[in-house]
Amino acid sequence: MSRKFMWFYVGLALFFLYLPVLILVVLSFNASRLNVNWTGFTFSWYAELWRDRDIMLAARNSLLVAFVSTAISTVLGTTLALGLYYRRDILNRIVDGLIYVPLVVPETVMGISLLAFYTKMGLGLGLTSVILAHVVFCIPFVTLIVQARLAGLDYHILEAAMDLGATELRALLQVMLPLTVPGIVAGGLLAFTLSLDDFIVTFFTAGPGATTLPIYIYSMVKLGVSPKVNALSTIMLAITAITVITVVFLLRTGSNGRKAHEKAQSSSVTGLPFT
Repeated sequence: MSRKFMWFYVGLALFFLYLPVLILVVLSFNASRLNVNWTGFTFSWYAELWRDRDIMLAARNSLLVAFVSTAISTVLGTTLALGLYYRRDILNRIVDGLIYVPLVVPETVMGISLLAFYTKMGLGLGLTSVILAHVVFCIPFVTLIVQARLAGLDYHILEAAMDLGATELRALLQVMLPLTVPGIVAGGLLAFTLSLDDFIVTFFTAGPGATTLPIYIYSMVKLGVSPKVNALSTIMLAITAITVITVVFLLRTGSNGRKAHEKAQSSSVTGLPFT
């Protein structure tokens, strides 16, 4: 296969994938209420979003769920990743394999199972049930990203810190965590994006008064795709794109910083702040 044909194939695939998204973004600035003809450029549909109380309420619910579930899943996912990094035995491999289960289970199955669990436990549906559900499927993503960051670290740095007098806790807080911060932030941002965009699990676990933006968009689409829906979708697309780009940037920056740090440590191990 020639290089030119390969780039042509890649370009064609990307064009097929992103053309619908590009059309949606363009139509969000269409002055016409119909998505058939272009009648002029306008920002009026974005202005209408701010005046729509139902959309603002759904946006507030989405942001609340995303921030709370991100905070909880980031703490739990990071703790799990660190625990798996320190513990290297058969239990590690078992738990490591179980982390992938929520990733491969269909979201419909996860949503139904969570709904059945809430019903069995007598937990009412609302924002709390949505937050708990989002924590469940966000933890594996955070754990895997932090694990990838930890896997790139030199374990001898931790051993050197303890050889120089640091306790395990001090070595964890002053050596491991600072080196892991890019992975933790990247995992948290990814969890925020997944929570903000989730529809299927939220649909099964949300109750009255817990309508999020994806659910609200779904209810709007039933009546026809209006430019206001396009505008709202464009805003969510922009937030997701910015978050993903930030995650990639943090991971690359963290990787470069790790290499520079390890190079400095190898040249002068005695420079560690542990005596």
